[in-house]
Amino acid sequence: MKTLKRIAAILALFIGAMSVFAGTKVLLGVDAKDYHVMVGLVTYNVIFGLISITTAFFLWTENKLGKVLMSLVLAAHLITLIYITNFSDNAATESKMAMLFRVTIWVIISVLYVVIPKFLKK
Repeated sequence: MKTLKRIAAILALFIGAMSVFAGTKVLLGVDAKDYHVMVGLVTYNVIFGLISITTAFFLWTENKLGKVLMSLVLAAHLITLIYITNFSDNAATESKMAMLFRVTIWVIISVLYVVIPKFLKK
């Protein structure tokens, strides 16, 4: 079970670092996109990237705060995906797909960290 939790923490670190790196490049103008960029969404992604890196640390150390932050990140990404998909006319298809990717990864992290270990304990 510890291995599954470590994999979950590594995934959280990876997705967080990726969000910080890619988002910062866009915010600094280093990576120009050929589609409409929602600066607020990119800023959100960088902030949640940092939260994801913090979450990875707490998941790795098996601190209870890790589960809380994991739930927060997944819920925030899911709400954001619903919003940009259903209520925003400005969100590019690439932004929607990137958020779907984040939600999917966080579901996998949650399954690895919570669901499978609970199942294996039974």
